[in-house]
Amino acid sequence: MVSKKVENALNSQVAKEAMSSQVYLAMASWAEVQGLEGVAQFLYRHSDEERMHTLKLMHYINERGGHAEVPALAAPPRKMKHVMDVFKSILQQEVEVSQDINAIVDLCLKEKDYTTHNFMQWYVAEQIEEERLARTMLDKLNMIGEDKGGLYLFDRDLKAFGSAE
Repeated sequence: MVSKKVENALNSQVAKEAMSSQVYLAMASWAEVQGLEGVAQFLYRHSDEERMHTLKLMHYINERGGHAEVPALAAPPRKMKHVMDVFKSILQQEVEVSQDINAIVDLCLKEKDYTTHNFMQWYVAEQIEEERLARTMLDKLNMIGEDKGGLYLFDRDLKAFGSAE
């Protein structure tokens, strides 16, 4: 059985993961309208992935005798300035989520909830990958700079990457 403290922390993380999904979804819509099909596909996939993270947490809370709560979400930003800003925002968001995950892991250890600690290790590993991916995208965009041809190739490569999965 999960303690009330851990349940509350997990429900808080449910809200953060759900909000991440919404933010990715809003960014994807913006990119699609800008003609950045590859970036849009990448972001739509990540929105789905964040939703799956949400569901995984919800199932766990319920399976452990808690009650997963469906959060009310604020509207995500609708407009972005540049694709670089999108990926900077993604990196910042993923770093914050990593900090939140680490706080839950710390709470689990304090509460001696080794079952939830073990469950959360998947999220720890996932966040390493999420941060690495965001940094890689930013590195590529920094190499491109303001070169529109480079942005075109970046977008095309993301589209090809998505269809290869």
